[in-house]
Amino acid sequence: MTSNTAVPTVNGLLETALYVDDLERSVRFYQQIFGFKSFEEESSESPAKEPDPRFCPLQIPGRQVLLLFRKGEFTTTAVLPGGTIPPHDGQGTLHLAFAVSASDLDGWREWLSSHSVPIEGETTWPRGGVSLYFRDPDGHLLELATPGLWPIY
Repeated sequence: MTSNTAVPTVNGLLETALYVDDLERSVRFYQQIFGFKSFEEESSESPAKEPDPRFCPLQIPGRQVLLLFRKGEFTTTAVLPGGTIPPHDGQGTLHLAFAVSASDLDGWREWLSSHSVPIEGETTWPRGGVSLYFRDPDGHLLELATPGLWPIY
């Protein structure tokens, strides 16, 4: 069955989630290595509330959010004042790529080295982009990618 209706618009990817064993360790890693701030740090407009020990939302430049969830904490439906969130959880190691400028690549190599984060791989792509690969404390593969990796980037 086909539809005569156009596909509704998607405006971008808002949230990406990783499931981690030690939430505090992972939050420290993403804050130290990338400088991502948690929303609790930035919420000066609203009254201070206790951070949820099950997850931490981190701000990524470009109106994006990295959600760090403690593994096994969201296996049942969460009931909130505004509605419900279905259960979710994750297993295994995942992959995320962060966009960086080509001019910042050497700075990233030095920064990672100074924080004892080994670079596991480096690739130069046919379109000219370069990717550096390394891991977070849970073994998730992280990539720093320069323009030229994809036709859209």
